[in-house]
Amino acid sequence: MKSMMKLLFFLMVCFTVTQAQTNDTVSNKETRRPKYNVQQAFEIESLVPMFFFNGYHLAIGYRYERFRIRFSVINGGIYNAEPAGLGNSKDQFKRYYLTSPGVFAGYNIWKYWDFYAMLELHDYSIEQRSTGIKKNLQSIDYGFGIGYQYFIGDYFYIQPAIHLYLRGNHSINFNNEIYQIPRVDISPVLRLGVRLWEGN
Repeated sequence: MKSMMKLLFFLMVCFTVTQAQTNDTVSNKETRRPKYNVQQAFEIESLVPMFFFNGYHLAIGYRYERFRIRFSVINGGIYNAEPAGLGNSKDQFKRYYLTSPGVFAGYNIWKYWDFYAMLELHDYSIEQRSTGIKKNLQSIDYGFGIGYQYFIGDYFYIQPAIHLYLRGNHSINFNNEIYQIPRVDISPVLRLGVRLWEGN
């Protein structure tokens, strides 16, 4: 699965470079409709930092006028998500993303700014640092995000964003030490994407 995700990411980058080179030869770009004002489009993107932690992320989105829906799958590898938690995050534990799906529903609020709601069925691996013991914890995480879709050329884009995750009260017992997952996470993210198709 990881090798397939890395292959898709590599192909996405190759497609982007090829299209960027082709677009450099096209004149009168100033007459084109702004990318945020497209009638409809298909996009594929990745939360790139996950690959540097031996994980992966892939999302496929459809945009219709100002609305956008996106489906994603993530595996965080060795990325520790515990420091993103507010309130009761604990230094004596690590929290890893196991393979988890999600859905995002967004709205283009102004130019390249998107606001969206999200629902992710996260499966976490919780590790107790002192013993190395790991236990799984499942959580339905929901929340909101805002991001800026910055296009480089006609197809390639970078989307920095900030996510606010909310969840219920979940805990696990580790040798009489209780781990309680933070009820709130704040996570900055950075996506690399390609607009595969757009139409009027």
